[in-house]
Amino acid sequence: MDTLFVGRNVIYLPKVESTNSYAINLLKNVKVSEGTVIHTNHQTNGKGQRGNAWHSEKDSNLILSVIFKPSFLSIQNQYYLYQFVALALHDFMSQIVVNRQIDIKIKWPNDIYINSKKIAGILIENIVANKRIEQSVIGIGINVNQTQFDERLNATSLSNLCNQSFDLKVLMPLLFAQIEKYYLLLRNGKQQVINGKYHHALYKINEFSNFEINGLLKNYKITGVSESGLLNLTDENGEMKSFDVKEIKWH
Repeated sequence: MDTLFVGRNVIYLPKVESTNSYAINLLKNVKVSEGTVIHTNHQTNGKGQRGNAWHSEKDSNLILSVIFKPSFLSIQNQYYLYQFVALALHDFMSQIVVNRQIDIKIKWPNDIYINSKKIAGILIENIVANKRIEQSVIGIGINVNQTQFDERLNATSLSNLCNQSFDLKVLMPLLFAQIEKYYLLLRNGKQQVINGKYHHALYKINEFSNFEINGLLKNYKITGVSESGLLNLTDENGEMKSFDVKEIKWH
């Protein structure tokens, strides 16, 4: 293991409702070291954004949660957590699918897309005290060996892209190394470096896309994401608008 702390302590659960929920309950009851990973091969009630379920085939994918203690971050800057994890996943994917015609992008607010299909998702749940993020549980789901998906999910996997199966135990240390690399950048005050890399990899940046807002279909150009995680858009007349994840949906 080539990391200082991420993945040094791994709690493996053969079956669990949600690795995030397990991690949060763990933090309420015992002292847990930073970088501890909760990992399972069978998650029965995984959570996604907006309360949606995260569906994952048993024994096929990387399903885990990592515990961090980013007390250096204020609540207002919590979106940097999504940014650093998204970049870690982006670079992890780049390691695995080298020498292939692929386009890896970070889709706001919390997904990784390859060739316009979802391959990974992030769900972060924070424990806040004194307006600082005392502890953070970062849930990660990566489609690895699963090859069949509901068409409505618009999903793909590493196996589908590379025409091979992968050993999950071999992939995990590679993922942990990328996560730690970007977390240390964040902890060392390199937020602007992270923000720049994030926007370079942002899905549909400077392109017009359709969104659903208050039940209406709108066409906006994505210009970026604010430090607080708002999606910054401009309409066809150049008027700027910003939306929270609860206010807008991709169409």
